[in-house]
Formats: sequence, C-alpha cells, structure tokens
Amino acid sequence: MNTSEQKQAYVFALMTVFLWSTVAVAFKLTLKYLDIFQLVFYSTFFAAIILLAFTWVEGKLTSLMLELKRHWRISLLSGCINPVLYYLVLFAAYERLPAQIAQPVNYTWAIVLTFLSIPFLKQKIHWTDFAAALVCYMGVVVIAFQGNFTFLTQTSLLETSQLVGLGLAILSTFIWSSYWILNVRDPRDATNALCLNFIVAVPVALAVCLVFSDPVGVEVHALSGAVYIGFAEMAVAFLFWSKALKLSENTSRVSNLIFLSPFVSLIFIQIFLGESIHGTTYIGLCLIVAGLLFQQYSRRILFKSENF
Repeated sequence: MNTSEQKQAYVFALMTVFLWSTVAVAFKLTLKYLDIFQLVFYSTFFAAIILLAFTWVEGKLTSLMLELKRHWRISLLSGCINPVLYYLVLFAAYERLPAQIAQPVNYTWAIVLTFLSIPFLKQKIHWTDFAAALVCYMGVVVIAFQGNFTFLTQTSLLETSQLVGLGLAILSTFIWSSYWILNVRDPRDATNALCLNFIVAVPVALAVCLVFSDPVGVEVHALSGAVYIGFAEMAVAFLFWSKALKLSENTSRVSNLIFLSPFVSLIFIQIFLGESIHGTTYIGLCLIVAGLLFQQYSRRILFKSENF
C-alpha cells in the first residue's frame, strides 16, 4: 500500500464525515416542507438515480441485472428495510425531536448490532460489550433529559411527542442493525446490492406515499432538500466510505474518523437550525463515542488474545 493511496483514503473518509455531518440539518430543514412519506420517496428516487449512474460508469449494469434476476427476494427485503422502513422511522424521530437529540442517539446502532449478533450470527459477547452499552446509554439518557434527572419523579419532564420521538430514534438503531445483519449473508456484490436496494425501494416508497400522503404538487425548494439527502446521506457518502476503506492500509486508520461526524454535526445544527446546544449534549455525546471506542478497541484486544 503506497502513501498516495493512504492519502486518498483519508480524503474520501473526510468527505464522508463532512457529508454525514450535514444530514441532520438537511433532515430538519426538508421536513418543514415535506412529510416523512414524501421525503422517503423523493430521496430514495434521487439516490437510486445516482447509484444507477455510478453502476453504469463502473461498467456493472449487466451484472446488476443478473443479480436482480438471481437475488430479487433479498433485494426486495433489503430495500424495504433500507431505505423505506429505516428512513420512515428515522424521519419520524427527527420530526419530534431536536436534531441535537436525534442525531447522537442514532449513533448507538453499533451497540445494538453487537447484541443482535448474538442470536442471529451466533457471536460471542464479552463483559466489555455490556460496559460499552452501559456507557452509551448513559449518554443517551443525559442527552434526552439534558442532565435533569428529576424525570424520576416528574413524568411530564419530556413531552409525549418527544418521548415518542426518542423511542423512534432508538427503534431506528434496531432497524439499521437488522439491515447490516442481513448484509452479512448477502451474496450480492456490495455496490450492486446498494443500488438494487434503492431501485426496488422506489416503487415501494411510491406506494407508501400514495397511501399515506401525496407525491404530487411538491415545491422545487422542497425537492432540493430531498435531492441533497438522496445524494449525501443515502448514496455518495456510502460510496466514498467504501472507497476509503478499500484504499486504506489499515481500516482503523480511517474508521475512527467517523466519530468526528456527530461533533461537527452539532456545529452545523447550531449555525443553520439555530438550536442552542446544551452542555449536556456534548457530555452525552462524549459518553456515546467513548462507549463505542471502548467496545471497538476492547474487541480488537480480545480477538488478538484469543488467537495468540
């Protein structure tokens, strides 16, 4: 692995961090003009176009069609989970919560993935995973209640809408983790799989939108938000991240950069949404990131010791 490729890996990783740092703002701004059903449909549609164009440039259209024919069942299942179900739940959470709460909670999906891997992938769990989960969810509690623990005696501290939003944000982490568990046994090429998921998701998202909303008559400025979400959140960021991991000599060199994203996102949330970021949001986010990093490094140490 040469130095040039490692530098390219860092560039792609940092571009991914930037894109993911902006999406919380994009979600909140676009949800002022589109409901969750419209936003899922239009962002999925634009993401599918981008991914299809990328597949064409890569010369994979033929293999894409072959994989759709061979693996249409898993394509349909995966597409219904992500993007349709996952983003319906995530956008519903963002509708009800301040971005500074919804965004950090979403990062706990890695902890959920660990615990779901026990029954579904038959993986072992260590005491470090429980410790990491405890630290992460302490961070969630601190962020949700902004350090005001009188919620133990005052049930009205959070509005019902925010409680529902918090539940939806946590539910989204389970949906996302389930999607990645399904990916472990996915026989399709990774790039083709992502493209096919979005292609088959477009008619599903349209059907959902027709039943629960109206895809017609959407204003141009609202569509621009959906275009950006489809571009930044659903398509290009994942392509960039995949490229960064492939180019990097050691994936850990770039994978830890993703933890910059939630902190940069809080800056954008304050600037563009005008949310006053509470000190407890930073404390809670630090707890979540600390828990995730602890889990990541402890698992590497345990893996080395078990294979020594």
